[in-house]
Amino acid sequence: MNGVESKDIARKVLGTWQTSSVVVGMVVGAGIFRSAAEVATNLSAPFWVMLAWTLGGVFALAGAFVYAELTTAFPHPGGDYRFLREAFGSTVAWVFAWSRFAVIFTASAAMLAFVATDYIAQLLPMSPATRALLAAALIISLTALNLRGLRTSARTQVALVATSVSALLAIGAAGTSLLLSGHVPAAPGVPIGEPEFNLGAALVFVMLAYGGFNDSATLSSEVRTARQMTRALIGGMGVVTALYLLANWGYLRALGPARLADSDAPAADAMALAFSPVGETLMVVAVTVAALAILNALMIVGGRTLYAAAEDEPSLQRLATWDSRRHVPTTAVLAQGLVSLLLVCWGAWQGTGFAAMVNYMAPVYWLFLALTGVALIRLRRIRPTAERPYTVPLYPLVPLIFVTGCAYVLWSSVAYVGWTGCALSFGILAFGLLVRLCMRSGQYRYKRVEQ
Repeated sequence: MNGVESKDIARKVLGTWQTSSVVVGMVVGAGIFRSAAEVATNLSAPFWVMLAWTLGGVFALAGAFVYAELTTAFPHPGGDYRFLREAFGSTVAWVFAWSRFAVIFTASAAMLAFVATDYIAQLLPMSPATRALLAAALIISLTALNLRGLRTSARTQVALVATSVSALLAIGAAGTSLLLSGHVPAAPGVPIGEPEFNLGAALVFVMLAYGGFNDSATLSSEVRTARQMTRALIGGMGVVTALYLLANWGYLRALGPARLADSDAPAADAMALAFSPVGETLMVVAVTVAALAILNALMIVGGRTLYAAAEDEPSLQRLATWDSRRHVPTTAVLAQGLVSLLLVCWGAWQGTGFAAMVNYMAPVYWLFLALTGVALIRLRRIRPTAERPYTVPLYPLVPLIFVTGCAYVLWSSVAYVGWTGCALSFGILAFGLLVRLCMRSGQYRYKRVEQ
């Protein structure tokens, strides 16, 4: 970057509300609207359903505490990239950055584009090919929006997240309305096959719904104060937990465990019961906007990790371009959009869209989230004198809760996808190592020729 450090380029332009909207927007996307039925399928009693979502909230808050310390002690546009580099060295950090570029962020973007088009298809029926084209158009549009600048995209995020939060509040309102009217939900129990109680499988889907809060770490060097970053992380996840508990209470109050487990669109079904088909239509629109909110948040933070890695790799200097006027890593954002489009094509070719993206990214995502939790513990040992404006309470208990939760979901994800399914995503990580080896080998030969 012409000798200019990223900390001088990334200006502190974001406050608590804008950063909180990114935190909430990265989490409250498709998860709560799609995974609630899967949780109910594995847990037939309302008590266990609510307990599972409460446990997920505890895990997410533990993660928010961990990231509050890391982001205020080591603010950087690379987020986790910086933490892993400081704790484990450049190779681990590079593989993480590669995973964000080739697997996590890009697959998440494609996944959310598929979710949005699936919900739009509830109102406007369309063929699979048309859905794929619409998903691609959404990625192109939001990439263009984010290239206009951080302030523009962050303001858009506040508006999009407000719609997502309103949708969850509406589910709670539907449950309250039905309660007051004397509505009795369907009898407990899963109607088809009554599978055995499986809290572990349910928690996989719960954690999927709570995932994403860590991605706001890439904005840490652009938030005005450490206190604002801390408030955004902890406050944002506190709001998410409360909203999720309210929404699931609304689901259970309206549908009961049996109908919830059998529903493909529980939010729309609950609104239809409480407020007629008009309510159902409004919820479909709101869920579509929720998917767009998290997709927009991915666009905001996604290119920053690639930009940070490119700064450290001479062979990737073309990707390390930062538009200081718009506060955007322009080339990195474009590259991320291109890979996301390729994954949309692959998902459409597979014919499974959303499921293909989840299987592709889930194991890799939880692997690096667990490593980041371990990084906090290691940095406490190897960087004891680093300034820490905020420290995790009840250390080391809280980080250990976070790491244990991540490791459990990693194991569960591998069991869910299967080793054959994991071969592609972990093969992409191995390919990333090969790319780095080739780049380093080329740099070494170039220096030998110069000498």
